[in-house]
Amino acid sequence: MEKLEITSMSSRGQIVIPQHIREELNLKEGEKFVVAGEKGVIFLKKIEMPNKRELIDSLNKIARKGREKAEKLGIKESDVPKILHQLRGIRK
Repeated sequence: MEKLEITSMSSRGQIVIPQHIREELNLKEGEKFVVAGEKGVIFLKKIEMPNKRELIDSLNKIARKGREKAEKLGIKESDVPKILHQLRGIRK
């Protein structure tokens, strides 16, 4: 970046990203960011949200791995409600 900018936070916690930085990084309204803070420093990292097809593919991959693991452990679909009930009881 060529120069530093000073910005301020609104009463609602909103911070303006200066226009030249938004343009340089091609930031548009509605962009999503991960925010982290530590020792007086705030980090912003733009994140790309997966499109619907990518999300469905990822969820199917996770489900497939879960089914494979369940088969190895001998868990049947009819066992799932009982297992969930037991897990919920443990976490109370």
